[in-house]
Amino acid sequence: MSRSNPCPVNQALVDRLIEETISVQQVPSPTFEEKDLSVHLAGRFKEQGYTRVFTDAAGNVYGRIPGQPPGQPGHGHPPPLVVSAHLDTVFPKTCDLTVTKEKDRIYGPGIGDNSLGVACLILMKDILAALDAEPEGDIILVGNVCEEGQGDLLGMKAVLAQTQPEHPLAYLILEGTSGSRVIYNKGVGSRRYRITAKAPGGHSWNDFGNASAVHALVRLASDLTQLEPVASPKTTFNIGTIDGGISVNTIAETASLLLDLRSESQAGLDDLISQTMTMLDQFSVPDVHIACEQIGDRPSGKAPEDCKLVQLCMDVFEETGFFPVELKAGSTDANIPFSKHMPAVCIGIADGKDAHKESEYLLTDGLDRSIEKVAQIVSLAWSAMS
Repeated sequence: MSRSNPCPVNQALVDRLIEETISVQQVPSPTFEEKDLSVHLAGRFKEQGYTRVFTDAAGNVYGRIPGQPPGQPGHGHPPPLVVSAHLDTVFPKTCDLTVTKEKDRIYGPGIGDNSLGVACLILMKDILAALDAEPEGDIILVGNVCEEGQGDLLGMKAVLAQTQPEHPLAYLILEGTSGSRVIYNKGVGSRRYRITAKAPGGHSWNDFGNASAVHALVRLASDLTQLEPVASPKTTFNIGTIDGGISVNTIAETASLLLDLRSESQAGLDDLISQTMTMLDQFSVPDVHIACEQIGDRPSGKAPEDCKLVQLCMDVFEETGFFPVELKAGSTDANIPFSKHMPAVCIGIADGKDAHKESEYLLTDGLDRSIEKVAQIVSLAWSAMS
């Protein structure tokens, strides 16, 4: 990566961002258990002087940076820009969160996904000041819950309900280490199910011949592997887990599996859902009851490559030395505004590796340009989208 002009961000701000990132990372924040980090974030927002700091019923934390006052009488205030980062991690509260530094790397569970994103929210005022940037409209900062796993984007669904009355300019979602050149402009939709079989069961010798929940479920699982997803846009299915039975010599009374269906398009996802429901309706084993429970629903959607927000992000990425830009599809908080046809994008801030593993690390080289990138996108959003 190269650029002709020097980066205006000094090392002192980079060091502060690293310190803030580690401070966030040290607060355990599993999905559905983000309260401690919510409290920490609300406190930091207040210390930073942000206004209208509050926590909603879902656990999302809000703060606001006021924009410039209207330039002329009779001209209304520009719409706010929502900038968010998810608070939850995949790691349990018992996980060892020890941080170690090694040359250009900082190791620690959750350090990049998404402690770096949350730290950028906390320091947003300072990040903008590094470029002498003043936002035209208000910036609504949000640390949202329930992005990971079975959180099902519940936090971002609540964020939209909270902010939609103000008709935001756009939603900018920050992901710490999903790739410094990555822009997610497509949302991979998903539907997740827990399928459970119940049967009489019994003793493997004395009750031989009784229906088995495990036997029935593996037959059903075999049928499900014959699902036929469309080839394009990319559509997939996966049986992630199978559980059941209590011992080797017991005919199982219960068994269950988790099924994940995904597609870049709602039509592709709907077709796969229809195939699945048809298979379940047609599957029958004497004395076995099959139940299907929906446990996840992430809508699909996209921001077209030629839309103003995506073009702004691409231009800034290239200007700050992050090229070639990668436009990707992903399952992120941006799925929710995408599905409502609202301007949105999810950007990777920096580089790292081993997200969702205890060996996760953040690469610190280039963080000055990452800070500049975020500041430029935020400060230029109003003029670019006018």
